[in-house]
Amino acid sequence: MSATTGPATSAVPSNWNIANGLTALRIAMVPLFAAVLLHGDGKQTDWRIAAAVAFAGAVATDRIDGELARSRGLVTNLGKIADPIADKALIGAALVSLSMLDELWWTVTVLILARELGITLLRFIVIRHGVMPAGRGGKAKTVAQSLAILIYIAPLPDPVQPVAKVAMGVAVVLTLTTGLDYMIQAYRMRESSERTRLKRAARRALRRPSSGPAGSGSAGSGSAASGAAGSGAAGSGSAGQGAAGLGSVGKDPAGGDAVGVDSIGTEKPSDDCG
Repeated sequence: MSATTGPATSAVPSNWNIANGLTALRIAMVPLFAAVLLHGDGKQTDWRIAAAVAFAGAVATDRIDGELARSRGLVTNLGKIADPIADKALIGAALVSLSMLDELWWTVTVLILARELGITLLRFIVIRHGVMPAGRGGKAKTVAQSLAILIYIAPLPDPVQPVAKVAMGVAVVLTLTTGLDYMIQAYRMRESSERTRLKRAARRALRRPSSGPAGSGSAGSGSAASGAAGSGAAGSGSAGQGAAGLGSVGKDPAGGDAVGVDSIGTEKPSDDCG
């Protein structure tokens, strides 16, 4: 009995684990990072360095918590939800802060945030049809965004500033193209899912003419045919009764034989005819 009751190896991991703890730390760092970046109108070098270090540390926790969760079997539903929220909160806070400092066009911030929020909403919409995993393009997009933001935040010399603009341009292109790719992937997933096939089959069944009335008509015709057959049978019975009546015509009501078929032509010749 004791040999069969060992420790459960497929137990669901607790939400209170180190991977989720790092994700929570990254979320907590978002307002702290934004406050450091916006301190002194973002013009003080020491604070900009501190903001760059905080941002780099938060980005590093994203990679560390993912590796820990996969290597130690600490993947939880809470972590699947909290991790992308932490990433988008960090990226969003950095973009909005840079735009508030007039260092980044609001158009870039709006485009990236609209894409991130739209794809997140799309994932929740198509979750009934399946899970839409992050592809290589999505990971490259995240790396490009993080690198471009880090270059923008760091107090680099003026000749290096064009590098930040080029890096952000690459990040925007990857953001939009991967967003389009996710939309196509979601559409294909929806069209090929079992749920969609069942809905289509149900709609085809509703559009197809119902077999109930046709079957009833056939049944009615069959009943009519049966009725006709019954009438025919009744007619045959009547004919039989008529034949029986003809058979009884050969009897005289008084009990003697009437002139019938047997009497005609079968009369015995008289002795005078000899």
